[in-house]
Amino acid sequence: MKYSLPVALIIVLFILSCKQQDKPAATRIVDDAVKQRIDATLKSFVDSNRVAGISALIFEQGEEVYFNAFGMADKEQNIPMDRNTITRIFSMTKPVTGVALMQLYEKGLFQLDDPLSKYAPEFANVQVFAGFDDKGNVKTEAPHRAITVRDITRHTAGFLNAGHKELGEKFREADVMNKNNTLTQMAEKLSKLPLAFHPGDQWSYGVCVDLQAYLVEKLSGKPFDQYVLENVLDPLKMNTTRYVPSDMKRLAAMYNRADGQLTRVPDSIANTFNSQPWPLKPGGFGLTSTVDDYMRFARMLVNGGKLDDAVVLKEETVRLMATNQLSDSVKERMWLPSKGQVGFGIDFAVRLREAQGPDEKVGAIGEFFWDGAASTLFWVDPKNKLTAVLFVQIFPFDNPVHKAFKDAVYGKYGTTTP
Repeated sequence: MKYSLPVALIIVLFILSCKQQDKPAATRIVDDAVKQRIDATLKSFVDSNRVAGISALIFEQGEEVYFNAFGMADKEQNIPMDRNTITRIFSMTKPVTGVALMQLYEKGLFQLDDPLSKYAPEFANVQVFAGFDDKGNVKTEAPHRAITVRDITRHTAGFLNAGHKELGEKFREADVMNKNNTLTQMAEKLSKLPLAFHPGDQWSYGVCVDLQAYLVEKLSGKPFDQYVLENVLDPLKMNTTRYVPSDMKRLAAMYNRADGQLTRVPDSIANTFNSQPWPLKPGGFGLTSTVDDYMRFARMLVNGGKLDDAVVLKEETVRLMATNQLSDSVKERMWLPSKGQVGFGIDFAVRLREAQGPDEKVGAIGEFFWDGAASTLFWVDPKNKLTAVLFVQIFPFDNPVHKAFKDAVYGKYGTTTP
């Protein structure tokens, strides 16, 4: 039997539609059982007095699949942790700075392997610490190569920090990160100090991202905070993400945990940086945000630089930022290995392998993420189109809370992707 062309076409379309209907829906990580597991995990942190309050928000495949909050944002004032709670995100400021810098990269204003001194001449003659002479004076030597812009995006520039065994005191005396410094003054002070190691030799966390902010300021011709507001925060409608919160009453209290007890950090200390605008607008810390605000940032990244009608970065730029930039020759990596089987890209840790044992944090290969000193956390999982934000305000930094949360999301050690 022969069919006319239109009839044959109808039959083919019918067969294809049946096959499409038979195709199972995409498997999701966060189902009802996972939601219950996350609830139980977060609630246990509060019940055990590990944290005062905690909240988590997860999007998957473009939809919100989980939100809940437990405990108190302010125990003393009896204010619950909720969706409107503002928290200090500390180093989760860094990826925001990185995005701002890479916008200028897209405009061709610099290349990653350009010397930093091309744009910040004060770093042209930096020297490297080489020990002490017989009289106890600091010895220095010329660096094997110049600091590059890539170095300041991946923490391999060699800058001193306060924890350096021999020269930590010199860093503190230089008062590099004084709140009354401008970014220009910060850079000038830093450039006069010797490097702790030759550029590219080690991964060492510190002031690199503050130098990124300085670079944004110099290349854009705008104050760093103004540039970030106009080009990242406002386009993404991150309306509460600021150095100084619009409503301090919504800012969560800070707590310190010791010997199983929570002690409130005095507001005079906890709010020192965020209670008023200071000349220093650091790229490495300082922003405050809500879970919804920061989720918009994370969703932009999982979408390849876009969210709603905002185009913040090109897709290839996001991929570059989420690509490991550390070679195997970089053996010294401070505490980076505590983050799991990771390398480091441009302002993100990047997962290279799944967990190799039950004590490691789980996650999907290719995820990129960062966290903050008060134990906040976010990650972007491109493989599963999943983004997660965890907010808490607790010191000291709590790796086990992060591990337990990721276990609750993905399941414990084993396969992490469907």
